[in-house]
Amino acid sequence: MTLTPDIRNAIVASVDQGFTGQTEFLRKLVAFQSVRGAEHAIQDFMFRALRQRGYTLDRFAMDRNAIERHPGGSPWSEEHSTAPIVVGIHHPRREIGRSLILQAHLDVVPTGPLAMWRHDPYAGEVEDGWIYGRGAADMKAGASANVFAMDALRRVGLQPAATVFLQSVVEEESTGNGAMMTHLRGYKADAVLIPEPEDEKLVRANTGVLWFQVEVQGLPVHVREMGAGANAIEAAYRLIGELRRLEEDWNARQAEHTYFRDYPHPINLNVGKIEGGDWASSVPCWCRIDCRIAIYPGVSAAAAADEIRMRIESFAHRDPFLSNRRPTVTFNGFHAEGYVLEPGSEAEAVLGRAHEAAFGAPLETLVTPSYLDTRVYALYDRIPALCYGPASRGIHGFDECVSLESLKRITTAMALFIAEWCGTEPVPVR
Repeated sequence: MTLTPDIRNAIVASVDQGFTGQTEFLRKLVAFQSVRGAEHAIQDFMFRALRQRGYTLDRFAMDRNAIERHPGGSPWSEEHSTAPIVVGIHHPRREIGRSLILQAHLDVVPTGPLAMWRHDPYAGEVEDGWIYGRGAADMKAGASANVFAMDALRRVGLQPAATVFLQSVVEEESTGNGAMMTHLRGYKADAVLIPEPEDEKLVRANTGVLWFQVEVQGLPVHVREMGAGANAIEAAYRLIGELRRLEEDWNARQAEHTYFRDYPHPINLNVGKIEGGDWASSVPCWCRIDCRIAIYPGVSAAAAADEIRMRIESFAHRDPFLSNRRPTVTFNGFHAEGYVLEPGSEAEAVLGRAHEAAFGAPLETLVTPSYLDTRVYALYDRIPALCYGPASRGIHGFDECVSLESLKRITTAMALFIAEWCGTEPVPVR
């Protein structure tokens, strides 16, 4: 459905009219300390917000067995969240348009030392047009855009003429199993839009991600007899060196992958956590490292995991100490493949028109070496999967923030996209 100038202008004005309320809604979201495993309260808040707007509600737990049976599911661990998934469903009076999933995740990563934040990470402080806080950008801003883009249509007396699913998930920062669970629950549409903080661009391709943990055992002795023992921490350092060589080898393959051919260092290995030893005067008898590494779109997560195992086993075989005490490798989080959004879909064309109307400039694309929930819908539903969102700074770092002006324009583009993609009909008189 092509939007008339009058309808387009009314929607733009409606987003602006509602933006003070959207900002306050975002500040309330930021106030929830929704780290992994503690997202129950924020999901309750989102449930109530969607219920107040008259959506049909579905709230459900993740099904561990179903997730683990699916090739796109990630391993379950003791740290896995038990918070529910929340879906608000808009039903039109007549299903004449194209259906849509709007999704956001409300789990956030830890803050790190609070002393290194200039702003309280859970206060949602506004300064110079930016709103600060853990998750303000990644991606509670997107969650607010999903809700308020739909609100903007309703304020001008319109609603989508197709089913729209507003999905609020968790586990995006650890496994991707929240989005996977909506797929397993049976939610499917003609397209999906996920407003992650992508600097006002559309993601053309993104990498998959693997999480794995390696544990090394040592031989403990008193430090006066160090030569008779074996230091597990130092052995782990040697193993990290081999993983860096693996990272270098994978980056050398970028010419085989069209969208990452010219990307600087697309495969990043992160040694994100290290623990080991029990006493400063004892040679440490254990060390455990937690790692994250990217994989190219089209590369099987299972094949990449096998290559990691083989590299560690081969290195251990050559290492004088590790050859007698083989490291153990556990895949304990993301086991997710990347995807490519091929150009030419009607959904991308509609978003391009909406973006240009909101920003006055053509929609640009980017590739990103990070995990995105969009992969679930691209790989397993095989629908146009659009990841597109506001400008941000400091995600996963200190003083994370999102630009309010950018968020308003993104919300405008989303409202225009929904109106054209789904079509519109008058809001029923109650």
